[in-house]
Amino acid sequence: MTASRLHRTASADGTEIVGRVIGHGPPLVLVHGGIGDGEFAWTELLPHLTDRFTCYLPSTRGRGLSGDHPDHSMPRLSEDITAFVTSIGEPVCLVGWSGGGPLVLSAAERVSGVAAVAAWESGASPQDAPPEAQDDFGRLGAAIEQVGMAAAEGRLVDAVRAFLIGICNDQEIEAIEGTDVQERWSAGIPELLVFFQNLMADVDDGPLAPAALAQVTAPTLFLVGTETLLETVFHGGAHQLTGLVAGARVREVPGVGHFAPVVSPGVVADELTHFFRAALQPA
Repeated sequence: MTASRLHRTASADGTEIVGRVIGHGPPLVLVHGGIGDGEFAWTELLPHLTDRFTCYLPSTRGRGLSGDHPDHSMPRLSEDITAFVTSIGEPVCLVGWSGGGPLVLSAAERVSGVAAVAAWESGASPQDAPPEAQDDFGRLGAAIEQVGMAAAEGRLVDAVRAFLIGICNDQEIEAIEGTDVQERWSAGIPELLVFFQNLMADVDDGPLAPAALAQVTAPTLFLVGTETLLETVFHGGAHQLTGLVAGARVREVPGVGHFAPVVSPGVVADELTHFFRAALQPA
């Protein structure tokens, strides 16, 4: 893989936020979801992007190479990514996966130098989800409960497996079995549990507040897989968010689900490249 360097900045409360930088081309910031961090969430996707973009891989507080702080609320995580994006000092494209989607939307609202934003399967918050999504959120909540029970007993790999069962379709789980994904992602389980605890908090100034989303002016694309398990969460959430971000649109990607950045990285990379290259063309 292309040689990397580290990019460092400080969040609003002084927490150091660090991300690896790999590749060549226009700057692209990739923000992990609730379970990942910048050091391992994009392992499979990066080889498909680093010859097209300079990829910045930040970790929010308490993850990866970044510093920690007791406050892991969604507004603070948003400040982490906003500070990191601002510190790059040139127009950037942003992509967030799942729980990283709200964080890149928040950065796009606050930073003038954002050229375009894409979110891979980023649903609305549970408080704002449409009624038909409640069953799928219940399934996800039950999976997180199993994750917590396994983590409390020190069975972190089993905790990853419980999470995958709650969010991946059968084909994705089969593709992941026999790889090192579950072991590699197991270190992120404690942060995942904290993330979901904070996600359930009803925060009026969070990154998905309608007043904040209305300020996003960069071209915005919500990508969802046609085979995603939690369709009402991610498809319904994407369409709901599209109604709050001016000019945003939804693109359904055939044949893939939530963990496509891991099991179908070429498909995801092609979608991102097509969108960002078009957004970067002179008007």
